[in-house]
Amino acid sequence: MTSGTLASLRLYVWPLPAWMLAVALIVGTTVIGGALGSVSRPLFMVGCAALGWYAWRQSPASHLQAVLVLFAFAPFVRRIVDLAVGFDSTGLMLVGPMLAIMAPAPRLLKVLESRSPISREMVPILIVGACIVYATALTIMQADWMNAASGSLKWIAPLVYAAVLIDADDRDDMLRAATTAFLIILPIIGAYGIFQYINPPNWDIYWMQYASITSAGYPIPYGVRTYSTMNGPGSFATFVAIGLIIVCFSRLPSILLLLTGPAAFALLLSSYRTAWLSLAIGIMFAMLFGPTRRKAAVILIGIAVVVVLAATLTPFGDAIADRVATIGEGSKDGSAQERLDEFVTVWNQWDSSVIGSGFTSGDVGSAGTMPIDGMIVACWVAMGIVVGLICLAGLGLAILNPLLTAWYERSRESIIIGALACGALIQLPLANITSGENGFMFWTFAVLATPRLLAAPDARI
Repeated sequence: MTSGTLASLRLYVWPLPAWMLAVALIVGTTVIGGALGSVSRPLFMVGCAALGWYAWRQSPASHLQAVLVLFAFAPFVRRIVDLAVGFDSTGLMLVGPMLAIMAPAPRLLKVLESRSPISREMVPILIVGACIVYATALTIMQADWMNAASGSLKWIAPLVYAAVLIDADDRDDMLRAATTAFLIILPIIGAYGIFQYINPPNWDIYWMQYASITSAGYPIPYGVRTYSTMNGPGSFATFVAIGLIIVCFSRLPSILLLLTGPAAFALLLSSYRTAWLSLAIGIMFAMLFGPTRRKAAVILIGIAVVVVLAATLTPFGDAIADRVATIGEGSKDGSAQERLDEFVTVWNQWDSSVIGSGFTSGDVGSAGTMPIDGMIVACWVAMGIVVGLICLAGLGLAILNPLLTAWYERSRESIIIGALACGALIQLPLANITSGENGFMFWTFAVLATPRLLAAPDARI
C-alpha cells in the first residue's frame, strides 16, 4: 500500500469521533473486564481519563457526547465486572466519568484570568465552589480522607467542567451534539430498563444484593425500581427526563421522537416521582413560549397516552397506576413525610448543624442512619446553616440565569435550557442535583450550556 493511500485512509478514518471511542471502551471493558480481573477497574479509569483528554482536543461538543455515553453506561460495566471479579464497595469504576470531565481543568486558569469583569454565569460557580472547599476542609479536619476525596471530586468536577464551558465557542452546537447523543442513548437504556423490570439479569441482582441502596426495589421480576444501565432509579430517571426535554423540543423530525418511547416507559417504571415532576414542569415552561408551545402540547398528549397504555395494557400497569396516584396524597405520602422528618432530625441535633459535618456518609441500609434527600438538607448537613444557605443562594442564581436567558432570547435553544432549569428548581428540595452524574447534568445543561443574553445590559456584573 503506497504512502499516498495510507494518507488518504488516515484522512477518512482519523481522528475517530470521541463517542465511538467511548462506545469501544464500554463494550471492550464489558467483554474482557471479567477476564482481566480487578485490574480492569483502574484500566477503565485510565481509559476514561484518556478519552476525556482526546475528546476535549476535538471540541467541547465532541467531549460532551463522549461523556454522556460514559455516564450512561459506566455503572452497567461496573456491575458486569463486579459479577465476575467480586463486589467493589468503593465503586472505583464510577470515578472514570468524573475523570473524563476533569480533562479540560487546566484551561480553567486561562478562563479565570481572561475574565474581567466576571460574567454572570461564573458568579454561582464561584459561590458554590467556595462552599465546597469549606465542606472539604471540615471533612479533612475529621481525618476522613476517603470521604474528603470522593465527596469533593463528585461536587467539584461538574463545577470545573461547567466553568470551562462558559467560553465554549458555539453552545448551540453543543446542544445539537447532546441531542444526537440522547437520541441514540435513550432507546437503548429505555429498552434495557423495561427488560430489567420484567426479568432482572444476574449482574443487576448481584449488585442489588450487595450495594447499600434501598431505593432500587427488590431483585425479583416486577419488583425492581428500574435504574437500567445507571447507578440508581434517581440517576436514571433524571437522565431520562433531561434527555426527553432536549430531544423532544429539538428541531428533529417528529417521527424520530417515537424512538424515545421505551425511555418514557422505563421512566414510569423507575417510580421516581421527582423526575416525573421535573419533566412535567419543564414541558409546562415550554408552553409559555411561541416557538415551543405547539410541540409542548403534543408532548403532553404523548406522555398521557404512554401513561394510559402503560397502566392498562401492560403487566406492570397496577404498579404504575398506584405510584401515579400517590402524587396527590399530600400528607399521606410516606416519602414526603420522611423528607420532613429529616429537617426535624437535623434541627434536633445538639448543635443543629450550625457548622456542618462535611462530606460524611453512612450506609442508609443500616438502622439509625438518616437518609439525606434534597439539596436543602444536603447543604445543611455538609456545610451548616450559614454556609449551606450561601450555597443554596448560589444554586438559585445558577437556575435564574437560564430562565432570564429564555425570557430575553425566546429562541428554541434558550427555551430548552430554561425548561431544564425549571425542572432543576423543582428537584432542588427533593434530590441531590449537584454531585456526581446529577451534578454534571445540572451544571452542564440546566445552567451553563446556554446561549448568551442578547441586548441585555446586565450581561456582566
